[in-house]
Formats: sequence, structure tokens, C-alpha cells
Amino acid sequence: MTATPSSTTAAGQQPPNGFWAQAAADPARTVLTAPGGEEWSAGRLHADANRLVHGLRAAGLERGDVFAVVLPNGVEFLTAYLAASQAGFYLVPVNHHLVGPEIAWIVSDSGAKVLIAHERFADAATAAADEAALPASHRYCVGAVPGFRPYGELLDGQPATPPADRTLGWVMNYTSGTTGRPRGIRRPLPGRLPEETYLGGFLGIFGIRPFDGNVHLVCSPLYHTAVLQFAGAALHIGHPLVLMDKWTPQEMLRLIDAHACTHTHMVPTQFHRLLALPQETKDAYDVSSMRHAIHGAAPCPDHVKRAMIDWWGGCVEEYYAASEGGGAFATAEDWLKKPGTVGRAWPISELAVFDDDGNRLPPGELGTVYMKMNTGGFSYHKDEGKTQKNRIGDFFTVGDLGLMDEEGYLFLRDRKIDMIISGGVNIYPAEIESVLLSHPAVADAAVFGIPHADWGEEVKAVVEPAEGFTAADALAAEILHHCERQLAGYKRPKSVDFIGTMPRDPNGKLYKRRLRDPYWEGHERAM
Repeated sequence: MTATPSSTTAAGQQPPNGFWAQAAADPARTVLTAPGGEEWSAGRLHADANRLVHGLRAAGLERGDVFAVVLPNGVEFLTAYLAASQAGFYLVPVNHHLVGPEIAWIVSDSGAKVLIAHERFADAATAAADEAALPASHRYCVGAVPGFRPYGELLDGQPATPPADRTLGWVMNYTSGTTGRPRGIRRPLPGRLPEETYLGGFLGIFGIRPFDGNVHLVCSPLYHTAVLQFAGAALHIGHPLVLMDKWTPQEMLRLIDAHACTHTHMVPTQFHRLLALPQETKDAYDVSSMRHAIHGAAPCPDHVKRAMIDWWGGCVEEYYAASEGGGAFATAEDWLKKPGTVGRAWPISELAVFDDDGNRLPPGELGTVYMKMNTGGFSYHKDEGKTQKNRIGDFFTVGDLGLMDEEGYLFLRDRKIDMIISGGVNIYPAEIESVLLSHPAVADAAVFGIPHADWGEEVKAVVEPAEGFTAADALAAEILHHCERQLAGYKRPKSVDFIGTMPRDPNGKLYKRRLRDPYWEGHERAM
């Protein structure tokens, strides 16, 4: 997902371009409500972002350098985003559910020179910093973490004035692949002033205009690519942000009502939990201010989508994209007209369906979905092989299967069969299988998703015991404990079943569908 060219307001007047210009023009305007209710003015946030740039430069960072954050939703996360964006740095947001070795991989692979963490994630951040051999002088914490310097030291004594040599920086998100190891999605720095790119234009794809009384609710973790993209774009076109730290359905309704929120980014699991609230709770809050409740990241069951449209109306909209780029967009009207569609291509994107031989398929024929961004390309950091893989010309794919109709509406019919989507998060079995196979009692292992009423899917492991080990509850518990030490909670198998011999062909190919299908009998995989 990338920025789009310049846009104008409905009245035809160009708004101040970007957060920094707006903060200079109206420093008293409230631009952020932090979790807990503290309000931040544009001038105050601008000053902290400037101080952070000066502090990071004092720590040795130069244009093109990287710093990583392990932070909850809060002011510090947005400060880091704004600092990177005007100093030519790459910001690497790290999923705070990861464990130490997983964070260490990202910190090391990205080449991060500074790590900023929150005390809430002290153990994982410390283990990561140690394993990545990050010097103590370049570890900072919000709160208190032994061996880390206070975050305030990065800002204290630094000027609140804009830094010299301002130049646009980017976010470098890490996305997992079928090989299990996450890779950074790196875009070249354009080498121009931040104001020379219309950073909020992305939201224009969804019909969201600058200013216009909009308020953006951040209801999911900012380390997610789309969540930070939406929040950052909103901030740059004059929309105040309301941040949630830990999402609950009733608190979301309360914030929408209290702040007259107009747009947000969601995943279907959140829809499911909102719909499960008692009717009297739903009726207690006014959500009529919502103009765009945009969901993505996972398939949404038809009955859930219809129920949300019945409740919230035409603001329930859907997109299809990847961290690498996008994408398609469907309004509620589009979806009701063509149930199941994820929409038509964005104005800055192209969609195509190809067969396995690389031939472009006509409307109505099932194949692999490819996308192309017209605003620039990307590469996977330190992985040219992966960068070139799964491409046809300028088009790339993440492996989803689908078809387009005569009007250009995309329908997904399947996805990378091994990928698990639980609560809107992509989980790749190869990494989990690798951890399972490192246990001495495991001769062979397979991981896949099975039905879960709330999350869509949960992680199931099937294990072939090694010789000398007996399939039993005690062994299953031992294997699960082994996973706890090496995998983030959302990646860990929730249960282990045993099998005498794993179904593989003579060449070693695993027939995973034979294992998975029995668990899905009587259920429809959301696609």
C-alpha cells in the first residue's frame, strides 16, 4: 500500500499537505486521543516527532537507516511514524505478540540501529536485543526495562524545531512467507520532501476526503500494515485519531458514540464479536456517525457481512490487498449487488488472473490472482529470490485463487491452501512445523487450520511420533510446551493429534488435504 498523487478537498481547495504543515498552521488543534482519554494537540505531537528525529540522529542514524519499535497503540508509536516519515528513516513495527527469537530475527535482518520497546513487552524485547547484539546505548524503553535507557532520553534536551534536511521515509513492514521466515517489504526512498508526496491520498480510494469532519478510530494494533497505513493517512489529511489499546466490542461502540468517529479499519472477527453483544448493549450507543467501516485481512462470512450491513448500513465496506500492495475495493452496495465479491481494482492498482503457465485468463475463469501497483514497486529485504518469485512482469501474487467477472469484480474462490487466517492474522504452517520437528519425539508434523467459531480458524498440529515415543496426552502437552518457548501465542497449535504414518507420496509430498478435510466436514471454509 503506497501513497497516491495530490488530491483536493470537496470545495476544490488544497488542504495543507501532510501533518507537519497542518501542525504549523494550527498547532492547537486536537489530533490524537490516546488510550485512556488524554488529548494531544498537533503542536505537541509535532514537537515530539521533531525531538525524536534529533535524538535518533544523535544516536547515529542517517538517511536510509532503520529503527524498530515494539510498542502498543499509543502516542509513542505515532511519534515514531512521524519521525521516520520526515527524516528518511525506515520504521520497522514489530508485532508485540512475538517471542524473543522472532523479534531478534526481525531486528537483526532489518539492520535496525535502535530498538524502542514498551515495558509491557520487556522479556521479549530484552531477549531480542541480546540475541541481535544491539548495544545497550541503542535500546530504549517506554517505562522501565533493565538494560534499556528511558525513552525520554531520546527526546530530552533535543530541539522541538523541525530537523534540517527533511526527506521522506517509509515504513518497512515484515510479512511472513510460506518458508516461515518473515521478510521486510522495502520500498526505495524517493529522496524528496515529505510535503511533495500526498501521503493521505490512499484514503481517497475509499471515498474518504480531507478534513470534512472525519475522525478515525484505530481499533487494531498499529504494527499491522493496513492499520498503520490507514491511521497515518488519516492524520496527514486532517483527521483526528482516537486510539484503542486493547479492543473490546462495547468499548469500540462507546468510543464511536463519544467521539463521533467516521471511519475505521476492522477484521471480520471484530464484526463477529460486535454482533454477539446483547441487543440492549448495541442499542445503547449511537453509531450513525460511521461513514466507512472498512474491513479486510481475512474472508468475511456472508451471514456476518449481511448482519453488519443491516446494523451499520452502507458504511460496511471491504478491500482485498496485501502488505506488498493492492488491491480491490467493494462498497456495501457492490457487495449486495454481487454477494461474495471483494470488489474492483483500486485506481492505482491493476488486477489480473493467470493460469499456471502464465497466461492471462478471461472473465469467469478460475486462476491465480495477481496485482500490480502503479505507484512503484517493492523488494523483499535481503531476499532477491523471493522478490523475483511469484511474479509475471510487474504483477505479483500472494497465491490466492479467484476469478473476475465481465465488470471487473473479483471473487476469491480459495487461498494458499496451507495458510491459516485466524482473527485476521496470516499464520504460515512451515514455521510452526519447523519448531515441531525440532522436538525429539516428533518424526513428522503437519500444521493446518481447523474451524473456530470466533476466530475463523485455529491452529491444529498432527504429529507422527518418533520411534520410542508413545502417542498420549502427556506427549501432546510436552510438545505444546515446547512450542510455547519458541512461538508467539497466536502461532502455537491449540491441540495436537497423533497419526501412525504421515500421508506422503514416494517423493515426500504431503497430502495435507487428507489430514485437514475431516475437521472441516459440516463446515464451510470462508472464502
